[in-house]
Amino acid sequence: MDHSTHEALAADELTDSNLVDATIYGPGDEKVGTISHLHGAGPGATVIVDVGGFLGIGSKPVAIPIVNLNFMRDESGTIHATTTMTKDQAKDLPEHRD
Repeated sequence: MDHSTHEALAADELTDSNLVDATIYGPGDEKVGTISHLHGAGPGATVIVDVGGFLGIGSKPVAIPIVNLNFMRDESGTIHATTTMTKDQAKDLPEHRD
């Protein structure tokens, strides 16, 4: 997927209602995980991402600072994000517990 043609989200669009269920892509467009919810707001917010598993079963929630993600909207309006973190690096993060 060519993310260079996608529209970046404005800061006021980084809300639970827009980001929940968004896919996070790592280097090489590998799927790192899916956003389950946010903690906080603004640049200090943390995104809780479900990594691993299959169809939501056996996935592990991890916390990633929102500043480590680049959120955008593709041509069809679907919101997603990119990161420099690989799926394996995300899996190695400590499990997040609410």
